[in-house]
Amino acid sequence: MSLTIRPPDPNAAAHERLYRSLRQQVMHGEILPGQALTLRGIGRQFGVSMTPAREAVRRLVAEGALTLSSSGRISTPELTPERIEELAAIRAMMEPEMAARALPRAHFALIERLAAINSMNAEAVQRQDAVAYVRTNLEFHRMLYLRAQTPAMLAICETVWLQLGPTMRALYARLRRQEAPPYHRMILAALKAGDEPGLRLAVRTDVTQGLRHLAG
Repeated sequence: MSLTIRPPDPNAAAHERLYRSLRQQVMHGEILPGQALTLRGIGRQFGVSMTPAREAVRRLVAEGALTLSSSGRISTPELTPERIEELAAIRAMMEPEMAARALPRAHFALIERLAAINSMNAEAVQRQDAVAYVRTNLEFHRMLYLRAQTPAMLAICETVWLQLGPTMRALYARLRRQEAPPYHRMILAALKAGDEPGLRLAVRTDVTQGLRHLAG
């Protein structure tokens, strides 16, 4: 019995690259809430055909990162206050738990890495670079939660971040802060002290205060 080896599908590889790139753009707020997209425009931007563009959009619609109207219009979601409150509640439930699970594995090198990311986050605030602020903020949280070794919980959180990305960017661009909020420093202090209740409180406050401001 002979075994036929099929060559790799170039469309599949192009689709995966496009999906990951577009997903990252949405999560980091590089695309504004309600911004319209077209398959042709996506294909032109990433240098791919309509087929991988269509597949990437289909996956992102399924994750809630994009919306597809009955007329075929593709856009990033414009979240209602109720939806923002719901997503903030999910973050408030899951992220303190992941941080607490990461605490026993929060070695010195991890804390140093988190402090370096937080410095980049503060620099983004000084430059009033909302996209860099959202990106480094999520990088800070993701780096910590990876130590929790809870991949299913992290995947759920990343889906929430994905839905919130454009709204988070719009929020921070509007607030035009001159200095970073103190909550990352509180998280770092709690990690150094091995203070689980303090860590839970700092994470919960950090992930909800901006969103609750927006929802209110």
